[in-house]
Amino acid sequence: MRKIPKKSFLRTKVAKERIERLFSLAKENLEKNPKRSRNYVELARKIGMRYTVRLTKDQKRSFCKSCNQLLIVGKTSRVELDNQKKLIIIKCLNCDNLYRYPYKG
Repeated sequence: MRKIPKKSFLRTKVAKERIERLFSLAKENLEKNPKRSRNYVELARKIGMRYTVRLTKDQKRSFCKSCNQLLIVGKTSRVELDNQKKLIIIKCLNCDNLYRYPYKG
């Protein structure tokens, strides 16, 4: 079997496709099996680290970094706006972790 060079375009392309697929599977399985959903997110993160593929901004903000739970507004997370500091505050309902992201008002 032929080895693929470390920084191969094909290798990163396949890794990105696998990450996308795992995030879609995590969204599908959130209602039925939340543990499986968290496993999909954890596997997607590991693939990104192994092949040095950056997650997109939307992907990074779509899950909790401490418990790998998908952050769906109203189901697994709560969203608040801080108008004074211009922040979006997202709270994970599974582990109570807070994420603060700036926005332009």
